[in-house]
Amino acid sequence: MTAASLHPDTLGTLCGLFRARVAATPEQVAYRQFDEARNTWASVTWAQVASEVARWQAALVKEGLVPGDRVAVMLKNSVEWVIFDQAALGLGLVTVPLYLDDRPDNAAYILDHAEAKLLLVEGKFQLKKLAEIAGTAHTLQRIVSLVAPENGLADWSARFAVAADWLAAASGTPVPERRLSPDLLASIVYTSGTTGRPKGVMLTHENMLWNAFYASQCANFGPHEVFLSFLPLSHTLERTGGYYLPMLLGAEVAYARSIAQLAQDLQDIRPTILVSVPRIYERVYGRIQDSLEKKGTVARLLFKLAVRVGWRRFERGQGRAAWTPEQLLWPLLRKLVAGSVVEKLGGRLKMAISGGAALSPEIAQVFIGLGVPIYQGYGLTETSPVVCVNRPDSNVPAGIGQPLPGVEVRIGDNDELLTRSRCVMRGYWKDEEATRAMIDADGWLHSGDKARVDANGHFAITGRIKDIIVLNNGEKVSPTDMESAILLDPLFEQAMVVGEGKPYLAALTVLNEEHWQAFAASLNVDPRHPASLRDPRVMKALTHRVARHLRHFPGYAQIRRLHLELRPWTIDDGLLTPTLKVKRNQVLDRYRAAVEAMYADFAR
Repeated sequence: MTAASLHPDTLGTLCGLFRARVAATPEQVAYRQFDEARNTWASVTWAQVASEVARWQAALVKEGLVPGDRVAVMLKNSVEWVIFDQAALGLGLVTVPLYLDDRPDNAAYILDHAEAKLLLVEGKFQLKKLAEIAGTAHTLQRIVSLVAPENGLADWSARFAVAADWLAAASGTPVPERRLSPDLLASIVYTSGTTGRPKGVMLTHENMLWNAFYASQCANFGPHEVFLSFLPLSHTLERTGGYYLPMLLGAEVAYARSIAQLAQDLQDIRPTILVSVPRIYERVYGRIQDSLEKKGTVARLLFKLAVRVGWRRFERGQGRAAWTPEQLLWPLLRKLVAGSVVEKLGGRLKMAISGGAALSPEIAQVFIGLGVPIYQGYGLTETSPVVCVNRPDSNVPAGIGQPLPGVEVRIGDNDELLTRSRCVMRGYWKDEEATRAMIDADGWLHSGDKARVDANGHFAITGRIKDIIVLNNGEKVSPTDMESAILLDPLFEQAMVVGEGKPYLAALTVLNEEHWQAFAASLNVDPRHPASLRDPRVMKALTHRVARHLRHFPGYAQIRRLHLELRPWTIDDGLLTPTLKVKRNQVLDRYRAAVEAMYADFAR
């Protein structure tokens, strides 16, 4: 396959990309996923995927679906997700991805709002959720399940089909050849909705294809790359970066079994590319810190030395630091310290991409210092999604990097990051007012993020325009930066800083239960007694502990009061989005009394 044949102008659409890949490397392994029945990893070639896509297209045609109809998918990452998406795209249908663990009421809202006619589900663990969705999603004509649920289908069995039977019944159905244009709507992706109902982002074939193409030019990718996919495909970062980009490269994608089994999957697959959100790196960092706590002083000193020397080597490689004699220690430090961390991630990572939220510079420095090549980027669902990313030869981990080739970025009023490119969405589904508020008359998309840019064109996000907390003395604080600093402490599982219009900042926090047990014991309080979370000794110790993590912030950006919880905020209770972002307004509503209590003594 020549470079010209891989160009979006030649490929035209996402299904054009798929056909070109199948034609170029039909017998090459495309995907790997774990076969539970055989207890082994199974491979599938591009030709085999294409054969399955044809079967699914016949079944979709038999349903009477026509170009422009919306079809939804609620599966874990799998070959079947790709097959369904490609079958739908090739027929001019519009894919609506749903998060596997989303709340039933939210999923039903999306299905109704998008007027989806068909829903594909896994089925095995979704029986209760399916019953609720099917009863409230009025536009659905068909629900197809990969696995047959055991019972509970009586109320809506007429609309239900098991995939194997559904596909077999459509065998022989002629599939029309459809000529599709690049500007055809390919997907409606609903944003996480940290405030209010989620909005449907309309992305065209052109949007996502060009984003994958631009991303492919940001590093020296090879055809033998192996991606490990675990960020949900319903997340646009994974869809573009972990599905369309590998297809463009001819790379192999392996689907992780679960987050719980990720450590073993990294060992089995040994990926060269990871695409993830910061939370995964934060968890690994937390485990490293836990391990160090159990080791002696010498081990901790060696670890710090390895990070410092490794970071200095990195900075020298970037042209930002000179050689120092201590770098002669690196071969030994790599053998004693850094090598084990690299091996736990598979041992051959070329790129670990972090996006979707800000990655703490401290965490990035630790990983990079140990030889794990992390590259932070930035994007929005509305931009398909990548806008900026760091490059191997130009990596500033504290920032989001430089714009993709073909993507314009500038700083607008109120330091807002604006972007314009072929990757910008068509608009919000059924919401012209929101579209006009997001994209101005000149085509610039207003991100809502505050940013700055240095002399070398590297951008950094400095906060959210709407999330900025203004204290009653006029000082402005970005809560997300403070929350990231607090969460570096493994004792804190979740945190949300509050203080709008107040004299000082406070924080609602959820403690890690395992670490809480040890911490409470160190203060001689009973970790099982609810009153311990309000014990003055605990409050004083934890307030000082938080202060240490915030010592580099301005004097007014300090936490004076804490509210402690052990019950985590979850998607099911409406406090987190499916991408695990905190719904600030909902958390404030839930803990309004606790917030008032943290300021009560000041009021008196």
